[in-house]
Amino acid sequence: MTSQQIKSSRNLEGLFSLEGKTAVVVGGGGHICSELSRGFASAGANVVVVDIRYEKAESIASSIKKEFNVKTLSVQADARDKNDLSNVMKSATEFSPIIHIAVNGGGINSAVPFLEIEEQDWQEVVDSQLTATYLGCQVFGEHMLKNGLGSIINISSASAETALSKAFAYSASKAGIRNLTQNLGREWGKLGIRVNALRPGFFPTEWNKKNFITPERESSILNHTPMGRFGETHELVGAAIFLASDASSFVTGSEVVVDGGFSAMTV
Repeated sequence: MTSQQIKSSRNLEGLFSLEGKTAVVVGGGGHICSELSRGFASAGANVVVVDIRYEKAESIASSIKKEFNVKTLSVQADARDKNDLSNVMKSATEFSPIIHIAVNGGGINSAVPFLEIEEQDWQEVVDSQLTATYLGCQVFGEHMLKNGLGSIINISSASAETALSKAFAYSASKAGIRNLTQNLGREWGKLGIRVNALRPGFFPTEWNKKNFITPERESSILNHTPMGRFGETHELVGAAIFLASDASSFVTGSEVVVDGGFSAMTV
C-alpha cells in the first residue's frame, strides 16, 4: 500500500468513524435494530440498547460489549410512553453526557384484513410505530437541540410510499414516519440536528414469514425485486453508519433506501 493509499484509508475511516459517540437504539432487541446496534459498535460507538423486553436488550448489549469492547447499557422501556423514554434519556445521559445518535426503531405489525381491523388493533400498531417515533424525536431531539448536534434515524419501510397489502395500519404509520422525518429535517436543519430515515425493503423475520409471506406472496415480492432475494440485516449497517456519521453531514430530511431495487421496479 502506498503512502497516499494509507492516507486515503485513514481519511475514509475518520469519515465513517463513530469513535467517541454514543448511540441510543430504541427497539435494539429486535430483528433489524439489534444489527444496527452491532454496526454502530463496530464503528466505535458506545451503545444504549432499549427494548420493551429487557432480557433481549440485556442480551444484545452484553454480546456487543464482549465482541466490540465498547461501553453498553441496556434499558427497558415502552416507546409508546413518553415517561419511559424520558427515563431512558436520564439513564443514557448518566451513562454518557451527550447522545450523538438516536434510532427510533420499535414497533409491531398486524395482518388483519382491513374490514376486520378493530379500532384498538389499529391504534396499537399506529402507537407502536408513528406515535413512538414522534415521542422519540421529541425526547431525544430536545437533548440534541440543547447540545447543537445529533443524528436521529427513523425506520421507514417500502410501504411508506406505495401501498403494501395486508399491512394497513403499518403502512399508514410508515408513511407518517416518512413525512415526520421530512418535517423535522426542515425544522431542525439550521440547528445542528439531522433527521433522516432508513428505508428497508423486505428483511423478513420468522413472524413475517409465518403471518405475511405465503409462497405466492414471496414469489410476488422477489419478482418485484431486481436482485431477486430478501435482504440480510447486515446489509442495512452501512447505510445506518452513513446516516450516523459525519459522512452524511449535509443529509437531512431524507430516506436512504436499501431494498434490492424494489422501489425502482414497475413492469
